[in-house]
Amino acid sequence: MNDEKKYWLDDSRNVNRLYWGLVVVCVLLGVADLFVHRHVHFSWESFPNFYGFFGFAAFWCVVIAGKNLRKILWRPEDYYDD
Repeated sequence: MNDEKKYWLDDSRNVNRLYWGLVVVCVLLGVADLFVHRHVHFSWESFPNFYGFFGFAAFWCVVIAGKNLRKILWRPEDYYDD
C-alpha cells in the first residue's frame, strides 16, 4: 500500500488547467488593454499592449544577463570548505 500524499499539481490535468487558465487571463488582459485610456508621457507608450511587451522584454534580458553572470560568478561546489 502506497501512503504517499498526493498533491493537486501531481495530476497532469490540473497542470494543464492552470496553464490554460493563465493563457486565458493573459489574453483577456491583452484585450482589455485595448479599451483602457492611458495618460502617456512618451508616444511609444500608447502602443497597444506596450507594457506587456516591455515587461516580457525586460524579463528576457534579466534571464540572459543571469545566464551570463553565472559563468562569471560560478565557484566550485567545495569553494567555501576548509
